[in-house]
Amino acid sequence: MWGVVALGRALDHLLFPGFKRQQVREPLFIVAPPRSGTTFTQKLLALDTGRFVHSKLYQTILPSVTWQKLVHGLIALDRLLGRPLERCVGWVERRWFGSWDELHKLRLNEPEEDDGYFVYTFVTEAIFLLFPFIDELWEAGFVDNLPANDQQKLMRYYKSCLQRHLYVNGPDKMLLSKSTQFPGSLHALHQAFPDARFVTVIRHPYESVPSHVSLFYMAWQTHSLHLGKQSTASRAYARLSLAWYRHLFEVKDRLPSERFYSFDFRQLTAAPAPVLLAMYAHFGFKADPAFQKAILVASQQPPSRQPHHYSLEEFGLSREWIQRYVGDIMDAYGLERGERKVVEVPAIETLPNVPNLAG
Repeated sequence: MWGVVALGRALDHLLFPGFKRQQVREPLFIVAPPRSGTTFTQKLLALDTGRFVHSKLYQTILPSVTWQKLVHGLIALDRLLGRPLERCVGWVERRWFGSWDELHKLRLNEPEEDDGYFVYTFVTEAIFLLFPFIDELWEAGFVDNLPANDQQKLMRYYKSCLQRHLYVNGPDKMLLSKSTQFPGSLHALHQAFPDARFVTVIRHPYESVPSHVSLFYMAWQTHSLHLGKQSTASRAYARLSLAWYRHLFEVKDRLPSERFYSFDFRQLTAAPAPVLLAMYAHFGFKADPAFQKAILVASQQPPSRQPHHYSLEEFGLSREWIQRYVGDIMDAYGLERGERKVVEVPAIETLPNVPNLAG
């Protein structure tokens, strides 16, 4: 697959050399520890089609102008023939990805993380799906721990992917991007894209950490049955999540305040429309009526899947263990150290301006 992609990227220089002049202007990166509501945020912001262009799964798998234009041609031909290929692909998606729907719905033509771009570099958190050796491969999920030269090389490759993506799908639009490993790549991203904006979602680590571990534990059970839920791999992966949590907290203060915004996960899930509109106001964006209506309608739709159940204890973790790593950050964000409390959020029509937790 790497060879196929490399061929397409080589053909890009011959057939579509204009992509090299494509600018990546003021991209918006959604950065937060996994299972913090970043997918929900991305899908809502992606409704602002007049402003943003996002990556779909098939586009991250094929980061080449040549191959994407070929795919677009096949899609157009398929529509003329009554969409037989679309139905076939839909069946394959349900067979391959259906078991993950309760955790993270994967479809080739839906908004997806930029992790797919990094798979071809092997500097990706996704490598832990197959190789649960988190401590040994730490830098694969923590780009800011790589030597400076390696960070720059990785970001040059990533920027070339984004240039190709914008060239094909929206040369005059703003890039909307997210990736699970971005909290450990914040410094590298800021160096590569100094005009970027960053959004983060604050979810309590008592909830996000076990949810994140459970997602990868499902993958480990397909090839490493000897790994129990309370294995050293589970604890190491939880520790990586907390390292992202701390790194994000520490690095954000070095960024210009006008280019960084954060909000509470509970507010996002209770009343997403005013939360996102407050973010727009912070960045100086104008939300057109169509987008306001779209996020209001989308946020009022009932959940499409059953809730995912998990706990710290089933993976051998505890509240005290998490506090030892990030207790001070929890205090800074006003997150309870004890049992979670139910926070009442006003109705959408009466919700006041949502505070920027970044200050």
